[in-house]
Amino acid sequence: MSADRENHDMSNGDIALLLADAADEVEIGIAPYESVIRGGRRRRARRWAVAAATALVLAGSSATLAVAGLPGGDGGRVAPAATQPGTPLPDGFETRPHRTTLASGTDDGKRWRVVIDVWDAPRDRKEADSQRAAMAERGESPEIGKASELVGKISYFVYRGYGDETTKVMENTVPKSDTMTGTDLISGSLPLRPDAKADVRLVIGYVARTAERVNCTWTNETATVVERAPAGTETASDDPVIRTPDGSPYDWFVCVAPKGAEYKSAEVIK
Repeated sequence: MSADRENHDMSNGDIALLLADAADEVEIGIAPYESVIRGGRRRRARRWAVAAATALVLAGSSATLAVAGLPGGDGGRVAPAATQPGTPLPDGFETRPHRTTLASGTDDGKRWRVVIDVWDAPRDRKEADSQRAAMAERGESPEIGKASELVGKISYFVYRGYGDETTKVMENTVPKSDTMTGTDLISGSLPLRPDAKADVRLVIGYVARTAERVNCTWTNETATVVERAPAGTETASDDPVIRTPDGSPYDWFVCVAPKGAEYKSAEVIK
């Protein structure tokens, strides 16, 4: 193992050890699926380890939510569409998220979709209180103690829709000023089908604004290259491209392995 790069395969119970061991590249195993962190700078590793502990809510343990605009809205707890007016405060802060479709497609005759909700950073306790109440109405609960911990931070929630089922698969709350640079990449891999126990084909991740392409490598030794959408153009959600969701400090990508293959690795390539 070189001094510049270290790998770790750990469970949730090993997070404390991970936080104590800053490394350029960290891989965290969270049963039953896999969370992957790729880093280009040693000084960022501890913060990324914390993000990894909270960023991935894997399908095997997360609650299934009914989210408007996605397959699976069943009349239970339905989140209002992002285009609906929120509840603006007197100074104009709206208690609603920005919603962006990161990717969509068809698998075995069923439509699937990956969508992200990004909440703006509250500027004070009043805005934070209002935002947390609005989040609760949508079934989105950030892993924080007091609402005041949201001040100056954006929160995001990522959903996988497949057929009639919608599942929250990633979430985190990070400083509004957070950035990624160079070949930095954080991604999570999980089954495309919510009822699958294996078949880890879906990869969701985020990269720096400057990243031009991401290479997703599969167990059958093939690869999928996800490139940035050309500036000033609209790209259909069925086209795999690097996207810039409203409100997010990062750019996001989604790639899906061909049938018969599973996730192996993901990296930013120049």
